[in-house]
Formats: sequence, structure tokens, C-alpha cells
Amino acid sequence: MAQKPYTNSGQGHSENPKPLIGFAGLTHLGLNSAVASAVRGFRVVGYHDDPALIKQLQSGVPHVLEPGLPKLLAKHREQLTFSRDPKNLSKCDIVYIAVDVPTDDRGASDLTPIHEMIKTAASVMRADSLLVILCQVPPGFTRQIEWPAKYLFYQVETLVFGRAVERALYPERFILGCADPGQPQDERLLNYLEAFECPILPMRYESAELAKISINMCLVASVSVANTMAEICEHIGADWSEIIPALRLDRRIGQYSYINPGLGISGGNLERDLATVLRISESYNTDAGTVSAWLANSRYRKNWPYKMLEQMVLKKNPRASIAILGLAYKENTHSTKNSPAFILIERLTTCKVTVYDPVVPVTIVGDHVIGAASALEAIKGANALVIITPWPEFKNIRPIDIKTRMKGNVVIDPYRMLDANDVEAAGLVYAALGISTLIIKR
Repeated sequence: MAQKPYTNSGQGHSENPKPLIGFAGLTHLGLNSAVASAVRGFRVVGYHDDPALIKQLQSGVPHVLEPGLPKLLAKHREQLTFSRDPKNLSKCDIVYIAVDVPTDDRGASDLTPIHEMIKTAASVMRADSLLVILCQVPPGFTRQIEWPAKYLFYQVETLVFGRAVERALYPERFILGCADPGQPQDERLLNYLEAFECPILPMRYESAELAKISINMCLVASVSVANTMAEICEHIGADWSEIIPALRLDRRIGQYSYINPGLGISGGNLERDLATVLRISESYNTDAGTVSAWLANSRYRKNWPYKMLEQMVLKKNPRASIAILGLAYKENTHSTKNSPAFILIERLTTCKVTVYDPVVPVTIVGDHVIGAASALEAIKGANALVIITPWPEFKNIRPIDIKTRMKGNVVIDPYRMLDANDVEAAGLVYAALGISTLIIKR
């Protein structure tokens, strides 16, 4: 029987000395987790085998984009040791394997870097140190690791690009996979986890590994519902933004549900988990038709910007000049994995395309796309504007400034970064997810 969740009673395990925490792997997941641990009062050793990356971190400059990360890294620098020598992990009481997991275009994970990092860490760790897998892995992975079961754990990561610091510092709960969830857990691990003041849910390894996938499936289900119903709104004269508050007040759905419409699933993590479920389902002959439908819906929704452009501009002017704002798959990240912007650009083969993104260089797209130094520069002379990534700075663009710089008058703004009334007042034609252009024109 699974043990009931641990909760921090306020007493914690302060009578025991704080454990030294190690992170093997300092890419997105490892670095944000390491800094959050330092903020919570622990000394941290971070290991990575890239000398340039370590040198940059030792100088106090993070190599990943996350709001608040540079400031916290600077403030807690004395508690953080960054090294490319794995022997430093031998001092640690707990070592987290925190490698970002690469995925291919089918959502399949490459687990080789995780195995290599585990081998490196285990070769230098003390025999009684705790080994915790923090990477996203398929069910069955942790139990196969050669490390004493009472010192081996799997912990579900909570990484969300663009909110990684917040998620690492203030997790809703810790899902902890262990050999025997019915037994008391190691005091060193509890000492560490309880410092984050959230429930701790011990369960068997396989349950914890599947819990992360289950969470992401619920997220995808919400996204798919929002996308499906938002498209219907666009055709019948309804406004999805008016419906959202009603859903959030329903206790069966909740105020934190992800029910804003979007341009399909991107980033790689959700795609990976859905692919894992499909593979498991195929192996055991279970039904995963819903998952296949979610993926089909995602592919369909990624074409929404092009469909709008085709209807509003390209049918009459297939060689139109198009301005695109945003290349990252979402705001506050460098990642372009499965970004809708790239799918749109690939289809605009006859158009002149000018692109601006605050952090992603346009060179990543190719020579056929023109880069701009600012949003307003990208808009100049365009027949149509598409705001693909909801970067906060795009909210500050005045529709009247768009109108005076554009040759045409079409603005396609999926995430409603601009105020529809201001856009209409400026004499522009506006399209957004979940709202009919007929409503805007009234």
C-alpha cells in the first residue's frame, strides 16, 4: 500500500545537518533546479562536462533564458559550485541526474545521455549517497538502474520553459518514485524536499514515471478541447474568451486549467510523452485512440496562421510581403522545437518574409528569410502581420504604428497580444484564435 503524502508540519528535519546536493547535468533542467536549491538554503555542486558552459556559469552568467534566473544566480553564487570534474559529486549526500532529454521528430527520447551521466556520477559517488533520476524517462527505466534500491529514487521534474525558476522554487508537490513507498523515506531526502514546503507523494518507480506522462496527457486534453471549441467560435460568432471564465468557475475543471487556445503542441516534451503512451499501448494492445486524435488536432491547429493568411491575403496576392513576429515556440525561451513559426515559414514559398524575435536569431531559419532588428522594422512595407509568439514586448506595439508602417491592413494575432478594438480603430483587419472576424467588425 502506498504511503500517505508527507506534508511539512513546520518542524521539518532541522535537527539533522543539511545535505549537500549535487546536480549532474547543468542544462535547462539542472541549472534551474540547482539555483532553486541554493535559494532554499542548500549548498549545491553542479557538474557538467562542457568547459565553456562551466566557465560561463562560474562567471555568473546563465546560458539559458529564464526570467529571474540571472538575479538569483548572482545572489546565491556563494552556495553554488560549478565544475567539470565529476569527482566533486563524491562530496554530495544526494545527486540528481538532471540531463535534458533530446527527442526526435516522432517524439522518441534519446536516453543515451542519461545512461552516460548515471555511469559518470555513480563511478564517483559514495556508496550510501542517494541517486535521484530527475530526467523524464519512460516507465521501467529507474528500476533497471544498478544502484542500491534503498538509495535510488525517481523524482518527477516540473520544468516549464519560461517559468522554470518559479516551478523549481514553488512546486505544487513532489512525486517521488521509490523501491517501497510503504516504508519511511531517507531522512536526507526528506530534509531537502521539505524545505520546499509542499506535499511529498511517495509511490513505486513505475507509478511516478507514469504520473508525469499522465499530467501531461491531462494538459494536452485541455489544450485540445480549447482548440476545438475556439475554432467553432470563429465560425458561429461566439467568443472563446467569454467562455473561459465560466469553465474556470466549474470545480470539475478549475481556475488553473490550461484552456487558452493555441497553435498545437510544441516544445518536444508533450510530444514525447504522447509518443511514449502510443508505444506502450501498441506493445500491450491497449486503446490509445484519444492520443492519436490529440496529435492529429495539434497538426491541424498548427496550420491556422497559414489558413488565415490564405483566406485574407494569399488568394489575391500569392507574392505578398509577410511580417512574422516570433520564432520561439513560446515566450521566454530560446527553444524552437516544433514551433508553429517554422511551419508557417515553410509554406510561404512565394512570399517575401521578414522576421523578428527578441532572442532567437533569424539565421536559424535560413537565407530565404529576412531578419529585422525590431518588431516595427519587420512590419514596414508588409501586406500582412502575423504575431506567432506571445512575447510580452509585442503587447506594447500600438496598432496605429502598425497601420502607418504596413502596406496592407491584415493582422493575424492568435494569442490576442493586441486589443481588438484598438486594431479595428486603426483601420486594420484582425484575426485571432477563438473569435469570429464578424464580432470584431460590429
